[in-house]
Amino acid sequence: MKNVFGKVGVLYGGQSAERVVSLQSGEGVLSALRSKGIDAHLFDTGLHGLAELAAQNFDRVFIALHGRYGEDGALQGALELLGIPYTGSGVMASSLAMNKIMTKRIWLEQGLPTPKYKVVHHLQDMDAAHAEMGLPMILKAPHEGSTLGLFKITKPEELSGAFEQCSGFDNELLAEQFITGRELTVPVMGKDETARALPVIEIMAPDGNYDFEHKYISNDTQYECPARLSPELTGQIQALAVQAYRAIACEGWARVDIMLDAQDQPWLLEVNTSPGMTSHSLVPMGAKAEGLSYADLCVSILSQASCKIRRHMPEKV
Repeated sequence: MKNVFGKVGVLYGGQSAERVVSLQSGEGVLSALRSKGIDAHLFDTGLHGLAELAAQNFDRVFIALHGRYGEDGALQGALELLGIPYTGSGVMASSLAMNKIMTKRIWLEQGLPTPKYKVVHHLQDMDAAHAEMGLPMILKAPHEGSTLGLFKITKPEELSGAFEQCSGFDNELLAEQFITGRELTVPVMGKDETARALPVIEIMAPDGNYDFEHKYISNDTQYECPARLSPELTGQIQALAVQAYRAIACEGWARVDIMLDAQDQPWLLEVNTSPGMTSHSLVPMGAKAEGLSYADLCVSILSQASCKIRRHMPEKV
């Protein structure tokens, strides 16, 4: 398999607030690829620059970065310029998916269900969001992941504090209608018409609080994979996840997060184009339910690595 993929770089670490998660993801992917005989090497984009990346002469790279400068299209653009095939979505899809506001705008234009929202720039916008959507309400930093910069507001006196804390993550914030119900996530793999959903996973966190602690550190969160849903509802949710994935032009792999309300109506929350690959991560869980091991999942993702922008060589003058 080494000869098939050549020298592979596992890009991890990075500069975002999710660096600690990426370090775990990268180590896991490296071990998995090496167990399959692949010539894989770690490369920390938070410690080394693009010139050093180019000098490594990687034949392709597996992106195990999360958040800004790894999942948001910036690195994908650099890899396109360097001509290095990479895993996951391209520049545009990565950038759109990383911006939860733009993601919602596209989904709404496509007629896909997503909670009501309001863009927040100033503290007074919080009052307008409160008046429009009521409480509880979610306030998010639209360019962060792993529930960083996310606050659930249940009382009017919490509006100001949530705004001040959330503003530390982003200049533009997303106030979103809170959906009461079951928290689901759906891994999706492939591209265009080949895109397919893996089993639906239900997340059951203590008090419904699926924060950073309950995602990556504690063992208190429970998961049901596949989720206990009727076959008809399972198919509906998987189809919606694929629609959401295609609407953003994702490819390779991603994870679509969904809330299911008391009337069994699914609501799209966000799509992650470089999901976690840690021991607590959900894409490996969904793959395992289909009989695909962690190592085979990594190889499958790596096999789809490519540059997404077609190159046209200028004619010589």
